[in-house]
Amino acid sequence: MTREAALRIRDELRGILLALLMVAVTTVIALGLIEYFGVRRGSALYLIPVMLAGWHLGLVPALVAAVAGVLWSGYLFFSPFYTYFLARPNEILNLTLFMVVGLVTSHLASQAKRQTELARRRENEMSDLYAFSRRLASAPAAAEIYLAIEEYVANLVQRNVVLYEASSDGSLDNHTVPAEMRAALAEIQRGSIPATTIEDGNGNSWFMRRVSQRTPDFGVIAIDLGRAGKDMMAETRQRLDEALSDAAATLERLDVARTLTEAKMRSETELLREALIGSVSHELRTPLASILGAATVLTQSPVIARDERLKSLSSVVRDEAERLNNDIQNLLDATRISRGQVKPRMEWIEPQDIVNSALERRQRRLSGHSIAIAMDRNLPLIYVDPVLVEQAFVQVVDNAAKYSPPGSTITVAAQRNGHDVVLSVNDTGAGLTRDELARLGERFFRGSRHAGLASGSGLGLWIAKAFVVANGGRLQAESQGVDQGTTVSIHLPLSEHAPPPEAYPDD
Repeated sequence: MTREAALRIRDELRGILLALLMVAVTTVIALGLIEYFGVRRGSALYLIPVMLAGWHLGLVPALVAAVAGVLWSGYLFFSPFYTYFLARPNEILNLTLFMVVGLVTSHLASQAKRQTELARRRENEMSDLYAFSRRLASAPAAAEIYLAIEEYVANLVQRNVVLYEASSDGSLDNHTVPAEMRAALAEIQRGSIPATTIEDGNGNSWFMRRVSQRTPDFGVIAIDLGRAGKDMMAETRQRLDEALSDAAATLERLDVARTLTEAKMRSETELLREALIGSVSHELRTPLASILGAATVLTQSPVIARDERLKSLSSVVRDEAERLNNDIQNLLDATRISRGQVKPRMEWIEPQDIVNSALERRQRRLSGHSIAIAMDRNLPLIYVDPVLVEQAFVQVVDNAAKYSPPGSTITVAAQRNGHDVVLSVNDTGAGLTRDELARLGERFFRGSRHAGLASGSGLGLWIAKAFVVANGGRLQAESQGVDQGTTVSIHLPLSEHAPPPEAYPDD
């Protein structure tokens, strides 16, 4: 006898004992009704344990309860009382009808229980399938889709599941495969064998097969059977095959293979684009630095300064070289952010130094505007990476200068606000709508109005936001609407757990 069959028999015996216990309790109640109330027509009372057993314990315990109920009903409620001898034929007919009613009741109760469980299971399956579909639709990469498949199948078969992803070259990724299973997994992925059951080094049995026999892109699934015997494996294999077939049919119906392919292509395209941007940007920096240096020297040459035409041309070369240099720096910063390579080097610094340095770097850009500076006195030191924060503030200043009309006033402020130091730039330019405010700081986002006002890549505020967040701060924008100006603020926290600033000998 297999372990699974033994468990079934044990559960049936337990159900039968509980059914007999319910009949015994009903008999005690019946004796009380006879003794204290003189009730002699209460045989229908024994239908209660029959229905309860059919609903909670199954068909066999319900049938046992029906038979026991008929015996006790004949003993207590049919004359002569307290004996199994029936004196009149109509009582034999009544007892027979009660037996039939008990059997039918037990069958109906058991069927109702099964139908209720089936309906509940179908409802759960539909809910899981809906959640699975939504997760697939929002998955940003192939890894997320594989994880969704793994969790979906695990929920379907109600066992521990490991999914080995199929890579582009047909090998298996994502998990370290034990030596005992490596060869079998490779054979299954190639399609040499449809499925197999194997033991790992810990004595656990694993049932393995491709998620879909038709689509190898779904990978190979390994289902942990625990320390089960060979007989249990044989009995459960068919059920697992059916569950996996249902899962594969669902995946094919949802066209997950196409989704996986598109996710992989997006991931590879993103990696290629970042590598290309990084490579080209680094290659351009060297000649651009020479061009910028030469243009700066030319603009300062007395000979060029005396010739208005040459002075104008050299200024154009220098301005455009500076603009190109800024764009390349933005691309390099974007690559660093995308690769997670932004690691702040924290130190104590005065907020005024960051503001003054940023304004000095953008002096020529701001030359066509009136600059108003409003900085609180005695601002506390902040513990940040001054290079990253200054680059973020430069991006904010650039935006203000770019989208403000010539001659307008740009207000630069630094003040303390509770536990933050706030560096803000206010302009009277194009302003922002509610939708533009909601999307401000997204990668490559530029409003249609702003694209017509000035050129740009849509990376500036995204880079600024990333650098500020890396320093534990936040970037905030406010605007009253179109042509009402914009205020962009950088909130930097006052650190309480940072090391104290170094003291100089003169202090």
